[in-house]
Amino acid sequence: MIDDRTFVIVGAGLAGAKAAETLRSEGFSGRVVLLGEETERPYERPPLSKGLLLGTAERVNVYVHAADWYRRHDVDLRSGTAVRAIDRAARQVWLADESAIGYDRLLLATGAEPRRLPLVGDVRYLRTLADCHRLAGSLHEGARLVIVGAGWIGLEVAAAARERGAAVTVIETAPLPLHRVLGDQLAASFAALHEEHGVVFHFGRQAAEFRPDGVVLDDGTLCPADTVLVAVGVRPRTELARAAGLAVGDGILVDHQLRTDDPFIFAAGDVAAVDHALLARRVRVEHWANAIDTGAAAARAMLGQEVAYDRVPYFFTDQYDLGMEFAGWIPPGARPELVIRGDLAGREYIAFWHDDGQVLAGMNVNVWDSSESIQELVRTGVQVDPARLADPAVPLTELANA
Repeated sequence: MIDDRTFVIVGAGLAGAKAAETLRSEGFSGRVVLLGEETERPYERPPLSKGLLLGTAERVNVYVHAADWYRRHDVDLRSGTAVRAIDRAARQVWLADESAIGYDRLLLATGAEPRRLPLVGDVRYLRTLADCHRLAGSLHEGARLVIVGAGWIGLEVAAAARERGAAVTVIETAPLPLHRVLGDQLAASFAALHEEHGVVFHFGRQAAEFRPDGVVLDDGTLCPADTVLVAVGVRPRTELARAAGLAVGDGILVDHQLRTDDPFIFAAGDVAAVDHALLARRVRVEHWANAIDTGAAAARAMLGQEVAYDRVPYFFTDQYDLGMEFAGWIPPGARPELVIRGDLAGREYIAFWHDDGQVLAGMNVNVWDSSESIQELVRTGVQVDPARLADPAVPLTELANA
């Protein structure tokens, strides 16, 4: 039987591409239209601040699919195509060229964009392949890079820049890098890692002025720079959904099936604030795995399958010789206890955040083949004696099965 339905995906990033892939792998034979503002076909973003920026990854390897995949799977990929409006009554999306496409189901995977500082000057942001290419051209022996923001992206860029020989200065309003996420002890460890590699930090300071010769701080200090990168987080791109009258908060509000308050419209990826089936709260996650998982889940829900999105949030980072995986979710305002298993000083350890023995999140640093066990601890919610969490002699699999 021929399926004459049209499924439209707005946003040709990782979430949108994985949704299109899942629709086909699940047997959907109708029309799939994938609309992206960038002229590039869908690609993954982690290499932009890691291997691609460092020069250890090839550009061809960042794409989600081979160039001919979309043609072979009958996916109508339209790169360089902006959507200006959604007509929910007519079930159409209006494009910037004033043409319209009707839909039976619509997926919004519009992603996020960098938060910008209200300061005048020639500064860089890192979100696209073009941004990465431009920034990489500035990182060489003797170059001077100032980074505003000591979050994950800022620190990954700092590591890549140092390995390419650039001098790096990082400006951060908090007392330590990643302080809000990791707390004093672990944040201090990341600060020490970068300082050992020659990164200069200015903590508790803000950028007050961008000048051709560098960045002036709020205390008058001049940080000389040839290139300035602002990495102070991202904000979800909700304008299209908001204008269409969909429920929006910190992201597009969706239920555990990735469905908005319009039964024909779904959302996935960075922009989706999901009523999470496992965490029992609304969660918006901005990481690679979330784009893959929510894109696939939304596609299945669009097909009418039973979906209850419950994946444990996960992300990773690589900085110098440090590799890290983080799994779990620490609610804003929560004050969990921290337990360290292993050698913190030697940067080979697992950190657990727990609430009365219930593991909320875990971070393995240079300790491999442990993330699945950490995720199982988070998923089961089993209570574990903190002394056993801290004891390397107790296998992680034993904790998860307790």
